[in-house]
Amino acid sequence: MSEIGHWEIKAFAAERVNLPKAKADEYRAQVRGMRERLEKKISDDPNFDLVKMLHSGSVAKGTALRTINDLDVAVYVKAGNAPTDDKLLIPWLVARLREANPNLDESQFLVQDHSVKVSFRGSGLDVDVAPVLFEGEANDYGVLIRKSGQRVSTSIPRHLEFIRARKSLYGDDYAQLIRLTKWWKNVEWTRDSDFRMKSFLIELIWAHLASVGVPLDDYPEAMSRFFGYLVKSKLCERIYFTDYYDAIKLPGATNEAIEIFDPVNPENNVAKNYFLADRERIVSAAQNAMDAIGDAKWATTKADAVDCLQYILGPSFRG
Repeated sequence: MSEIGHWEIKAFAAERVNLPKAKADEYRAQVRGMRERLEKKISDDPNFDLVKMLHSGSVAKGTALRTINDLDVAVYVKAGNAPTDDKLLIPWLVARLREANPNLDESQFLVQDHSVKVSFRGSGLDVDVAPVLFEGEANDYGVLIRKSGQRVSTSIPRHLEFIRARKSLYGDDYAQLIRLTKWWKNVEWTRDSDFRMKSFLIELIWAHLASVGVPLDDYPEAMSRFFGYLVKSKLCERIYFTDYYDAIKLPGATNEAIEIFDPVNPENNVAKNYFLADRERIVSAAQNAMDAIGDAKWATTKADAVDCLQYILGPSFRG
């Protein structure tokens, strides 16, 4: 690559892409404050309808971008006490959260389709609280209501454990490549607002590629291999992991456009709501990104190489 390579992209990630540690610590403290208030409420009232709060999402995983605008947490609720009607569940959850957070006023709680958004005036960051219906299962398995309205069994601790195990096994480059790819996804979305590729899919595809030996220590080469995998496979290969279940537990052949299975639940295809058009968009975008990396590699000037990589990393990349 003409004067632009791994170290330039690593420096760009540190300056523009990654959430600074001080900010991550601040955001974690924000969630910790909510969790401690809930724990106090539960201690004072053991019959309270909420069981526990767990930090989930990119900040908890260490894959957050500098541009993050909300934090994800899961609140485990006593399934037998919560309304069974989804339309009633979230207003009910707001009331419980207000009881546990008397320091916040009503205007700071916003009812969303399947979660509650809690706004904090100090940090300016919102916390997205999703209910998990809990019946005391081991390993904190409970029923999460996805944004689509579908109910799925999940374990927040095991999701975090899965990512942390990969970070431990593959090193810091694993998380960094996830962040860079999420950044590319956001750049792609500015070109095509119908482009869909949620962060969890990116995390799992990188986990798969790392498991089959794709080197992660050269970012341009690794990203080229990521995009090349999407183009070659056309996302028609089934991806799954056997950390917490045997492959025999997976369902038989489906008609779903993409099959990438939840590492903690073999019945949950996390790409279930993606269609053929979504898959084709992802593959097409990957082809363009792979071409851009190739063009940058053979560029005769640094300026040309930067122009090529800006297609992937956006105009703030200066090399």
